[in-house]
Amino acid sequence: MDSKNYYQVLGVEKKASADDIKKAYRKLARKYHPDISKEKDADKRMAELNEANAVLSDAEKRAEYDAMLDAPSGFAGGARGGNPFQNAEGFNPGDFNFSRQHMDGDADYSDFFNQMFGQARAQRGAGGPGSASGRMPPMRGEDQHASIELDLIDSYQGAERMLTLHGRQVDEHGDVVTKERQLQVKIPKGVREGQMIRLAGQGGPGYNGGEAGDLLLEVHFRADKRWRTEGKDVYMPLPVAPWEAAIGGSAEVNTPAGTLEVTIPAGWSAGRKLRLKGKGLPAATPGDLYLELQLTTPPADSAEAKAAYEAFAQAFPRFQPRQGV
Repeated sequence: MDSKNYYQVLGVEKKASADDIKKAYRKLARKYHPDISKEKDADKRMAELNEANAVLSDAEKRAEYDAMLDAPSGFAGGARGGNPFQNAEGFNPGDFNFSRQHMDGDADYSDFFNQMFGQARAQRGAGGPGSASGRMPPMRGEDQHASIELDLIDSYQGAERMLTLHGRQVDEHGDVVTKERQLQVKIPKGVREGQMIRLAGQGGPGYNGGEAGDLLLEVHFRADKRWRTEGKDVYMPLPVAPWEAAIGGSAEVNTPAGTLEVTIPAGWSAGRKLRLKGKGLPAATPGDLYLELQLTTPPADSAEAKAAYEAFAQAFPRFQPRQGV
């Protein structure tokens, strides 16, 4: 009789947590589930997964199995022929609660499992993962991921979008097919770049009556030269004329938060920003809107404009724009 390394079957380490074991089982079960898998050995692999999960997801069984792995017989080194419990120094079969009247084998479990735990003990968990009935329990569907592209203004105002999604499902013939569906999605105010919007029950279908997974939409803002975001804060350029930069002024500015009257400070310098508190993305504590001042000069496209520039230069004879360069 070959021994079994259930940790290898699930692809986890011996120190794996109960949550790690659950995740590993679900991932592999989706791959080898007989209803959707195209793998040639899907039935066999699913049986192995059920058996491994039946042991490692049960704290009592796992403790007994780990004790057997650590026994001086050297079982942990891999599969052996013959009875792995023979000739183990200090080994007491009673320590593992064998039920020898049930060691004739079970149609749904390996000889190793039946000798280790006995069919009667396996039946305690009937209806759970890897139950003695051999039936798959209800299993939650996969969470699915998609991205959605929005305009920044959508975060300020909220929006609705119609999404076209493509997902897999099993048809009436048992074949895995791709199906297209449309979904109306409400975009809440205040969504940010990279944020996940979770739509409960809109992911992959469950198996054997299990609930559907969720759909996770990752938010991305369309590139827009008018503005950009950093978390809840919004940044946008504010072009200013030379005289505004020098002596200050006021201007109406179209922002994602609406048209705002702003005061341009005198003495503009490169890299200076104007902070408009609370005018960033909506939130319980809203972000801020930063206006990045940019000097813009009028073109010298006429004789009058050229004359004005010449007069301007004469008005500042001591000005050295490249001083220190």
